[in-house]
This record gives sequence, C-alpha cells and structure tokens, in this order.
Amino acid sequence: MTPSTAAALRRLDLGYFIRPAEETGGPQPRVEPALAYLVAHERGLLLFDTGIGAVDPETEAHYRPRRRSLQAALAAAGVGLADISVVVNCHLHFDHCGGNPLLPGTPIVVQDVELATARNGGYTIDELVDFPGAAYERLTGEAEIWPGVRIIPTPGHTEGHQSLVVGRPDGTVVLAGQAHDSASHHASDHLARHAALDGAAHPLPPYTPWLDRLAAFDPRRVYFAHDASVWEPATGDPLGHAEPGRGS
Repeated sequence: MTPSTAAALRRLDLGYFIRPAEETGGPQPRVEPALAYLVAHERGLLLFDTGIGAVDPETEAHYRPRRRSLQAALAAAGVGLADISVVVNCHLHFDHCGGNPLLPGTPIVVQDVELATARNGGYTIDELVDFPGAAYERLTGEAEIWPGVRIIPTPGHTEGHQSLVVGRPDGTVVLAGQAHDSASHHASDHLARHAALDGAAHPLPPYTPWLDRLAAFDPRRVYFAHDASVWEPATGDPLGHAEPGRGS
C-alpha cells in the first residue's frame, strides 16, 4: 500500500459508558471509552467516528454514558467542526455516530448494508442517522477514499462494520473501530490466525476471516473505539507475530 501524506493521527476522547455485566461475559460491569480519531491528510481532515449521541431514557439508564462534546474534543486538537472534510463511521450505533448531526453537508462514508440496516428501524437512534443535511456516501465493500486511505469491511459486530487503513511513512495504521472490542481480543485472533498458518494441530480457535486482508497491509499499530490500548506486532518480528499479552 502506498503511504499517504497523512501528517498526523490524533485520538479524541469523547467520554465513556458503562457496559452492564450481562454484556461483558463476566460478573462485573465494564467502563469503556468512546474514542474517535482525527486523520490529517493533504486532502483535508478525516474524522473516524463522532461519539455518543442522545438516546432514549431506557438506553441512557442501561449504559449510563458520560459524554464529552465533539466540539470540545476537536477544539483541544486545534480544529473545529467546519474543518472536517469527511466522516467515516465504523458503524451506526449511537456511540459511534452521535456527533454526525453536528456535521450537516459533510460526507459520511458508510457501507451500504450498514445504512440500510440502520434505516430498517430497531437498530440505532433514528435521529442520528437521518437528520437535516445528512450526506451519505455509500460503499459496497473495499475502497480507497483518499490516496493511501482505504476502507476495509470488517463485519462481525455488525454486518456493515468497516475499518480504516492509513498508509504512513512510519508504517500502516489501522483504525479498527469495534471490529474487536479490545486490543487483547485482536491479539488473540491474530495469534489464532498465525497458529492456523503455521499448521498447528487442531482443534484451533476460529478467527475473523478479514484478518487475512488486514494482514496484507502489515499494520504496525491498530487502534480501537472502546479500548485505549494499542496493538503492535512484536518488535523485530518480520511476520508480525504478537507475543502473549502484547496486545493489552
């Protein structure tokens, strides 16, 4: 992948929510950040996700979100809403597209199946999807939207989930969104893939098949929407094998 002229990548803290115990797979609730990412490129500023939107009282009580405004997060990065050239949402759940209505007329890049599912109802907060000035650019599959900036479908959390791959001179960066909930989950899948490629005896844990596509870009860092940890391959390993525990 040809490196882009992306000069900077900045993570934006847009608050947090409390995932209840019945959704964590464990006995305790878990506090999860809501993270967005700002990519500077010669074409402009790309915003990957926009934070936690307003929800109905039942959802509010269920997740107990604490929001940081998108305007405040952007101001801390030295930019404003008017400076954003394009929005990419990994998917359209309320904790990823909450700031979209603040950006009328700004192109919002989503997978066609994601937008169709969101518009079918019972999936997200309708007002966060179709609002005055909403300007969607729908994709069907993979696409290079700017030189060196490529969208890769990473279904699983939702059918239309997508991640962003940014080629940089210091190595490719992946903004994974919620393709994996955490860096450790990504690391586990990464190791499962390599165990399969190495011909390890079965049984083996399954891994998400789109990891094969992401691996082709030899990512040096992977960032997530709900985990502040960053996955990196083991230093000096040409195959990118992750050491146990390295992803967390």
